[in-house]
Amino acid sequence: MKDYNKTWLAILMVILGNTLYSLTVKLFILPANLMSCGTTGIALVVNHLFRIPIPVFILCFNVVMLSVGWAVLGRQFAMTTILSSVFYPVALEVLNRLLGDVMLTDNVMLNVLFGGMGLGLSLGIVVRAGASTGGMDIPPLILEHYFRIPISLSLWAFDFIILLTQTIYHPLEDLLYGVLLILTISMTLNKVMLLGTSKTEVKIVSDLAPQIQQEVLAKVDRGVTLLHGEGGYLHNPTEVILSVVSNHELPKLEQLARQIDPDCFMIISRVSEVWGRGFSYSKQHQPAKEKR
Repeated sequence: MKDYNKTWLAILMVILGNTLYSLTVKLFILPANLMSCGTTGIALVVNHLFRIPIPVFILCFNVVMLSVGWAVLGRQFAMTTILSSVFYPVALEVLNRLLGDVMLTDNVMLNVLFGGMGLGLSLGIVVRAGASTGGMDIPPLILEHYFRIPISLSLWAFDFIILLTQTIYHPLEDLLYGVLLILTISMTLNKVMLLGTSKTEVKIVSDLAPQIQQEVLAKVDRGVTLLHGEGGYLHNPTEVILSVVSNHELPKLEQLARQIDPDCFMIISRVSEVWGRGFSYSKQHQPAKEKR
């Protein structure tokens, strides 16, 4: 039952992400005649040269890329990509018919910024659902599969080439807007991918480590790991407390540690993702083992 619910949640997220992607393209990219990257960028060039409708080209291109991905990367990859490959061009065509010539703003910079944020957010939703948007996502995966070329590097290369091809009918100034659009997409995507997963790692070096450990376990309700260390100067043995807490729990932990040992040495770091009991899994309290 749980796997069934997860599957439907993933499908809904893919539909939501692709709907938002289509809406962003319709409201910000197309009305402002912006350069774009990925499959949409290629479709803009083909539409300009051959007048092939953008949704029609995207659908055909996605089907071709999906077939190549199926052959090279396997059936499991293709199954997670089919929905995006078909839904995005269909949604874009529907929005074209529903919204007509709607244009929210004629300010190019606003269109670049909101277009980039919308595309980055929608891509993040799809990727976090464990799916792919298909199209130009697939060639970098194939290059990584055969030649170990980093996906991020080939994505940037393909996107920049796609932008350059659009300079045949755009002024060079538009290329700068296109680069800014890609940067905005990347920054937004990174934020979405880390949303809700970043935590704070705390290391505390103290002669009163056992007392601090007990207080953290009792009053903060977070797990604690004791690391056995040695001072670099006097070579005295010391205990290092390691704990990972949420952002709102950090002030409480700091206060507890300094109340017990005002001279404790504390290192606080941001971590991008945490997996394990108490974070990606529910907490499971077990009775403490007695020392012998």
